Amino acid sequence: MTEQRDYRNTVFLPKTDFPMKAGLPQKEPGILARWQEQDIYRVIREARAGREKFILHDGPPYANGDMHIGHALNHILKDMVVRTQTLLGKDAPYVPGWDCHGLPIEWKVEEEYRKKKKNKDEVPAEEFRAECRAYAAHWVDVQREQLKRLGIGGDWDNPYLTMDFAAEATIVSELMKFAESQMLYRGAKPVMWSPVEKTALAEAEVEYEDIVSTQIDVGFEIVECPDEDLIGAQLVIWTTTPWTIPVNQAVAYGKQIDYHMIEVEGTRYLVAEPLVEGFVKRLGHESHDLHFYIKGAGLEGTKVRHPMHHLGGFFAELRPLLDGSSFVTTESGTGFVHMAPDHGEDDFDLCKAHGINPKFAVEGDGRYREDWLWLGGQGSVINPKFNAPDGPICSDLRETGCLLAASADYQHSYPHSWRSKAKVIYRCTPQWFVPMDKPMAAGGGFTLRETAHNALAETRFVPAKGRNRIGAMVDGRPDWVLSRQRAWGVPITIFVHRETGEYLADPEVNARIVAAIRQGGVDAWNDARAQEYLGNSYNAEDYERVTDILDVWFDSGSTHAFVLESGKWPDLLRPEGYKGPHADLYLEGSDQHRGWFQSSLLEACATRGHAPYKAVLTHGFTMDAKGEKMSKSKGNTVSPLKVMEQYGADIIRLWALSVDFTEDHRIGEEILKGVGDQYRRLRNTFRYMLGALAGFSEDERLPVDEMPELERYVLSLLGGVDSALRKAIDDYDFNDYVRTLVDFCSEDLSAFFFDIRKDCLYCDGPEDLKRRAYRTVLDTLFHALVRYAAPVLVFTAEETWGTRYPDGGSVHLLEWPEVPQVEEQNAKWNALRELRETVTETIEPLRREKTIRSSLEAEMTVPAASVPEGFSDADLAELFITATVTRGQGEAVTVTPTSHHKCGRCWRHLPEVSEDGDLCGRCDEVVGAMEANA
Repeated sequence: MTEQRDYRNTVFLPKTDFPMKAGLPQKEPGILARWQEQDIYRVIREARAGREKFILHDGPPYANGDMHIGHALNHILKDMVVRTQTLLGKDAPYVPGWDCHGLPIEWKVEEEYRKKKKNKDEVPAEEFRAECRAYAAHWVDVQREQLKRLGIGGDWDNPYLTMDFAAEATIVSELMKFAESQMLYRGAKPVMWSPVEKTALAEAEVEYEDIVSTQIDVGFEIVECPDEDLIGAQLVIWTTTPWTIPVNQAVAYGKQIDYHMIEVEGTRYLVAEPLVEGFVKRLGHESHDLHFYIKGAGLEGTKVRHPMHHLGGFFAELRPLLDGSSFVTTESGTGFVHMAPDHGEDDFDLCKAHGINPKFAVEGDGRYREDWLWLGGQGSVINPKFNAPDGPICSDLRETGCLLAASADYQHSYPHSWRSKAKVIYRCTPQWFVPMDKPMAAGGGFTLRETAHNALAETRFVPAKGRNRIGAMVDGRPDWVLSRQRAWGVPITIFVHRETGEYLADPEVNARIVAAIRQGGVDAWNDARAQEYLGNSYNAEDYERVTDILDVWFDSGSTHAFVLESGKWPDLLRPEGYKGPHADLYLEGSDQHRGWFQSSLLEACATRGHAPYKAVLTHGFTMDAKGEKMSKSKGNTVSPLKVMEQYGADIIRLWALSVDFTEDHRIGEEILKGVGDQYRRLRNTFRYMLGALAGFSEDERLPVDEMPELERYVLSLLGGVDSALRKAIDDYDFNDYVRTLVDFCSEDLSAFFFDIRKDCLYCDGPEDLKRRAYRTVLDTLFHALVRYAAPVLVFTAEETWGTRYPDGGSVHLLEWPEVPQVEEQNAKWNALRELRETVTETIEPLRREKTIRSSLEAEMTVPAASVPEGFSDADLAELFITATVTRGQGEAVTVTPTSHHKCGRCWRHLPEVSEDGDLCGRCDEVVGAMEANA
């Protein structure tokens, strides 16, 4: 018997140095260093100069800690937008930025002070602000390196910082526009106030948590009433904020409510009819006597006595009953609401309409002021013990006999500061406001609220529900509170006349202030320079210099002015004369509907009459693998820094772009393993193409019209993928973008096209037309897929491109591929692929049983009716990778082992092979040619 020859060295196996194992954590830093050395961002800018602009304006994260998973997701999405728009040929610059002022940073510096037992108030303001500035600068540098490590491309050497002097000057300049257009006023209104942080808060700085509060029923004795039968009875109020009783000034009722006069153990009480039973139970009784009822309208002119009237002064004044029908309900309580205009919006508005003014009894730290007759100097009012049934308020009320019921068991949602996590209160203090409902010049006579609504109607929202969400918030929001009582921020650079209370809106004075801050930053706003700013026209002694700082949302809401319009970043400028929204896109988390999206909208509408953005994209929040909110206390946080150390940045990028980020989404170890599987499918696709294209040259290329039908079909699929990816970019549907790419690589290419054509690649001669057509299509696929993948897998795409073209520059300089437009009979091919899947499923049991070792040993019979037109039996055997295929009249697909011998080179089982190890006619010819040319 003749010894069989080994033909392995005659097979054209793929050859590439591109490793199967990615080693991303080790490889990516080197690629990143190369980009930095080449200044790749600037090279891209130069390459796209003069092209259509696409401007994504970066919303500034706070510079106060390591990058977390939310930062990573947000910046990867932004990078995907910028890179895909760049790929489409547009000039899409990206200037990253940071919010550097405000309470988050100040709070961190204060924490360090507390550790060192230092008192912030004893440190000069300039020194404290310098520490805040240094703290912010440190975290800007840390976060910048972390974000760069994610492969985020941008102008990292020249980011925007709200604490840069030029930025601070622009923020002041924007404030002056409000002042000069009379869109600014100082007034005393209840605002959200943090007694812990000692400052007013914006709605966006508040979160709601479930708590348990003390609920109390308190009797106010009726001393004056049109219906004399009510005099001497106890009008009952119910509240869950006992601390507001010391500031009570009136009681509200509902005109249409039926109130019942009841008697329990000799005491008469007035309570709304639907709430009597609940009140009696809180008293600890089962029954009561009914005297009569009175309509709320009959209570007009009634006055009651405060429980602490014996203290005299403020407490001795009788409290009027006021019609509060717009907010008094019978859903809970007693149907009467005690009014403390210092501590509630409804309270303030109703009392103000009746000439009752706030008393400012509660200090900024939550204590009653020292001279307050009841509980002066005590507090804090948010302390549960202070409000408890045995606390000082309830104890004093109990002594008067007016505390009718008290229990610490009322569960409800309550506002907290999202920074300190402490409860907040409504507190009336003098603050600076922007009116929402005053006609304004910039809006063409419309109010700010109306102008904002008009702008929202012209803005694209992704997802679309964002429009209704922010619209409802604009609808219901009160006037914008601009002032904060802190140290680290942009000052409200206003002078107020000491006698008239009017603020100065002189453009020349304002210009001097802006110039000084541009030169020296916020420290330039001080008493020593007041006369310098006021000039010769005004006397500094006649004016009060405002010392409040601006709400940090005004800072970030003004970023469009100093980033997009200042000219410091020429790449971001629009053509001269351009009007309308400057940015093509703002992209942040869905919480920014009440934060940056809204403050930017209001600032731009008030000063420019339109939104600063054409479109707004929002993403949800990242939960842990179980769908629970991440928190350090739970220990369920996922650090993007650790993920990069373990898996690499491209894996976390692929995760971020694979999830449905428009909703809340998850991350965890198992999820990342699934992402790793997706990555391997893409990487193996690139590796196969690189190996299969080794030595490919233009001489080998075939025109499309000379290609076999399978190649044309795959090119038509590529055209569909191309269109789907373009649509996904337009829709900002990156989940669909990635899924389309992965599915094409794994299902259409690896499991189908590559699988079928590996025989042709390995065994056909180099000049064979089918092999040339296949390699031509592989080349087209390579150039398309490496570009499609580049915005997602920024490092892997660069490695792939550099492997094939070591001197070809960066993949990120390339533009969207030109894909041949091929029309093929896809319905026919889709039907054939369904049949192919059935054939594969039929063979699989025999492979598991080892009856046959590969599909090449299978002889198939398929229903004739299931075979699309245009395919011969030989075509089917090639496409199904089997020995033979015959058509039967039945409906089943059947398989039998072949009796044909196996070719020693291509391993196909063919009738022409006389015994195992001999060559088939095709292989004999190829090997002969190789030996002749050797």
